[in-house]
Amino acid sequence: MKWKILSFILCLSLLLTGCAADSDQPAAETSSVYIQNKGSDTIVNLALAWAERYQTIRPDVRLSVTGGGSGTGITSLINGTVDIANASRAIKSEEIKAAEANGIEPVEHVIARDAIAVIVNPQNPVDQLTLEQISRIYRGEITNWKEVGGEDRPIVRLSRETNSGTHVYFLEAVVRLGNSNDKTIFSPLTLLLPSSEGIIAEVSSNPNAIGYDGLGYVTHEVKMIAVSPGKGQPYVLPSIDSVNDKSYPIARDLYMYSRKDSSQAVLDYLQWVLSDEAQQIVADLGFVPVLPAP
Repeated sequence: MKWKILSFILCLSLLLTGCAADSDQPAAETSSVYIQNKGSDTIVNLALAWAERYQTIRPDVRLSVTGGGSGTGITSLINGTVDIANASRAIKSEEIKAAEANGIEPVEHVIARDAIAVIVNPQNPVDQLTLEQISRIYRGEITNWKEVGGEDRPIVRLSRETNSGTHVYFLEAVVRLGNSNDKTIFSPLTLLLPSSEGIIAEVSSNPNAIGYDGLGYVTHEVKMIAVSPGKGQPYVLPSIDSVNDKSYPIARDLYMYSRKDSSQAVLDYLQWVLSDEAQQIVADLGFVPVLPAP
């Protein structure tokens, strides 16, 4: 009798253990997948909005989004510490080589477009500038607003910090006017600010300031300058339409970089980023959606 009782207890114990193992299985299947997303401060608000929306669609996916600059994001991808790097500039050849040396093959995704708006204080009477004038201002060759049709005031130049993709793009496309052999840098009197919001705040409070920012960050507290590619060519304000028809001369692609051997969760997210739903968020935040392939 005692042996039968012990046998019954042993069988019951095994049965409960089996049930517990079965009950653990669904928890494993519904556990969260984490995607680390880091980089461009231009893209960070867009990436945060995307993450918030995507997690309502895929609650099993957790997205961690941080800024720090395009260079920071790409370095993190090279080091293998993030799944996706956000960048407001294209990855450089030396960065690709550094990634490959670590066994990582970067994959480029164009996820939106952006105009770089040149901005001044609303009190500044200057409404338009050529690319050459903007270049000469940031080189330190034009130092007073009266030289470009404004008042007799010193020009205060503002720029993003050097780890910013926006800084790199503006240096190459505007200060150097696209000349890859030109090694000119910003005037040493240029004030480097750590964020797009910081540039907006400084320009809005300083009537002598000039700055530049992604179109999605521009507020009514500042005035956008119409820009001409050169003498005799029209002055154009930045907008979604002027970026898409390529009439505004300071526009660029925005990127996400993943690794070739990314997980399916990362691939699914990157595919969603190009969906109509995600691209509507691009437009809502003042950036330019990626046009569908013809």
